[in-house]
Amino acid sequence: MLSVSRVYKTFNIGTVNEKTALKNICLHLTKGDFVTLIGGNGSGKSTLLNCIAGVHDVDDGSITIDGVDVTKIPEHKRAGILGRVFQDPMVGTAANMGIEENLALAYRRGKKRTFKWGISSKERELYKEMLSQLDLGLENRLSDKVGLLSGGQRQALTLLMATLNKPKLLLLDEHTAALDPKTAAKVLKLSDHFITEGSLTTLMVTHNMRDAIKYGNRLIMMHEGRILLDIKDEAKQKLTVEDLLQRFGRASGEEFTSDRALLA
Repeated sequence: MLSVSRVYKTFNIGTVNEKTALKNICLHLTKGDFVTLIGGNGSGKSTLLNCIAGVHDVDDGSITIDGVDVTKIPEHKRAGILGRVFQDPMVGTAANMGIEENLALAYRRGKKRTFKWGISSKERELYKEMLSQLDLGLENRLSDKVGLLSGGQRQALTLLMATLNKPKLLLLDEHTAALDPKTAAKVLKLSDHFITEGSLTTLMVTHNMRDAIKYGNRLIMMHEGRILLDIKDEAKQKLTVEDLLQRFGRASGEEFTSDRALLA
């Protein structure tokens, strides 16, 4: 479903701020894989997601999604096959539009446009049904402006919008990092529900080691622009934070120093 082959990415080439963010990244996801991606600051996690999404061009290598080489395809043309939720709850929705209007934009993305702009009663019932799964009462607030929602409500809505049309690939970029612990746990549970129910191929960046271990069937750890560990299935199910730290130390020859990951 996703193939990242020998990808390199360097920023600010030829300047004193030159930084190689990705070094010979090779990553292959099969349909239905739910992969959690963890690493310290500057390890290349978000850069990898941005390259897959088309935000950054790669310097070398290729990216294929569902058999299509998207390496040279711009971000807006990849949007039709990708779902994405960002760290900032304010990104991904239109604050000055209603809840149902935001859902309509997501639902109609990639579909043939017509002169009919109104939301049909059939669509409205679909949106109510989907919103009821969030258990936030939003199905009774369809006309409310999204800007009036709390951060957690808005992130849950963004998640619903990203999964509404069952994208070929779902990218979650630390999408609970800006939320309080209780709300973050709820959004993660919802994420797992939508991913499992839709058999969505997913790559989730997180700073939380426990969440990285708890969710998904595969865990990848990055360090200094490289994939250091790739732990799957039964081995992942038996994994603990202590095991993960020991494996990191053996593979890198260093001690894991990200306080944000260790204290989460």
